[in-house]
Amino acid sequence: MSDKILFWLNTSLTSFGIAKFIKEKHECEIFAIADIVDKQKSFYEKQQLVKFQKIWYYHDHILQTKKKPDLEYLESVEQKHKINLWLLAYNERFFYKFNDFYKFSGDEILSILEQECKLFESIIDQVKPDFVIMSAILYHNDQIFSEICKSKGIKVLILDTTNVGYRWVIIDGTTNFVLKHDDTNITKSFQELQDYLKGFSPAKQVIEFKKTFQISKWNYFKAALKFLFSNNTNVNTHYSYYGRTKFRVVFKMLIYTLKKRYREFCINRLLTRQMDDSCRFIYFPLHTEQERALLIAAPFYTNQLEIIMHIAKSLPIGYKLVVKDHPLSVFRGWRSVSTYKAIMQLPNVILLHHSVNSNEIIKKCSLVITISGSSGLEAAFYGKPSIVFVNTTYSSLPSTHKLQSIEELPQAIHSSLEKQVKISDLNKYVTLINENSFECDMQRLDTSLQNYFFYSGFLADVEISIDKINSFLEENHDIFDLLANEFIKKIKSTK
Repeated sequence: MSDKILFWLNTSLTSFGIAKFIKEKHECEIFAIADIVDKQKSFYEKQQLVKFQKIWYYHDHILQTKKKPDLEYLESVEQKHKINLWLLAYNERFFYKFNDFYKFSGDEILSILEQECKLFESIIDQVKPDFVIMSAILYHNDQIFSEICKSKGIKVLILDTTNVGYRWVIIDGTTNFVLKHDDTNITKSFQELQDYLKGFSPAKQVIEFKKTFQISKWNYFKAALKFLFSNNTNVNTHYSYYGRTKFRVVFKMLIYTLKKRYREFCINRLLTRQMDDSCRFIYFPLHTEQERALLIAAPFYTNQLEIIMHIAKSLPIGYKLVVKDHPLSVFRGWRSVSTYKAIMQLPNVILLHHSVNSNEIIKKCSLVITISGSSGLEAAFYGKPSIVFVNTTYSSLPSTHKLQSIEELPQAIHSSLEKQVKISDLNKYVTLINENSFECDMQRLDTSLQNYFFYSGFLADVEISIDKINSFLEENHDIFDLLANEFIKKIKSTK
């Protein structure tokens, strides 16, 4: 009997390519939910590259309405599927503090949630899929869909990072992905492990990404012209585009550009690039905002200024807290100058310039504290303990302390400072990473997609040519073939 696979397709086109290669290699019936922009819809309606049994166009079913939300139904969803809907809504970048174009009312948000849940339940009941395949969960609707599938016993297979650069894993959405410690006879020295990390360094990926993403001024100019002289239908059909008239988008972009330049000027003038080697310190690297590592993975820890203050209050005498912004914050226009100044005003906190090498900071620090970032894992490679606020793929390491509550922070810092990283634990973890993941340059694929279709990432609402995507899939055959094989392997192992 062939498998029924339901794909979650998004604007990036990665999932479409994976679906094509899986269909060619594995006996299955495939269906799809397409969360895409309007200009991509005609491509899916015309293309014959992948034969979907049926595609549901997500935004066709999420309508703007003045009808009061059905609170009784939403309560039943929360109870039945164990979902906290308001938690997801508050952390959705389009619904709350990150949206500069439209302010949603409570009823509007609940109405959208109601329509989403009814759509997802209807699709799942119709298809009765054996598997759901998704790329990384980024938004509240992805999360709601995966949680409903989970509660119905459907295997949700998600392509996710391992916190080690270029290493990826297919996780089963019905279980927590926590690596278990098996015995291993492999014993590498810390230097050998650090050499391993350099080959798969997350910091290296960040640098490479900055060099390739949104760097073409010519593509920026072409994207602006395309936006100005084409239909802007999403503003009426997609709640994520509400309020984004052409005039307002252009105006906001001008303000954004001016703010970004002013912030860069202040950052370069105010922040130090020199580390003080004379003091003992704990390192807290900031996450970029908006990103899933906070909004989805750590929904109660999204206020990083507040987190910094909590850590600063919890420091033992004789220690300082070193904070550094994420280099990719440049793509969010940096933080407000008032935020940087607020951090700098804390008496036992040092704010470093984002250009300072993170690995050099980790080598010299006594402890790394991160909400959910890869720096906690990198710390172990340099013999440094870490504290994380939520479960991560590496929180099973004995040198990593997973915080249970914010009140526990002072004691957690004291006890973590006494911890030693055992080289045997790290060897076991590296062995398990290698055995349970695969090497794939997803960054190369994402950058190629942005350059090939989306004007270097400056414009998402573009028409997709069948010939062009066919050509792209052929050019990147090796990556899509690898991803398809890994998903098929996971499907067979879970069966």
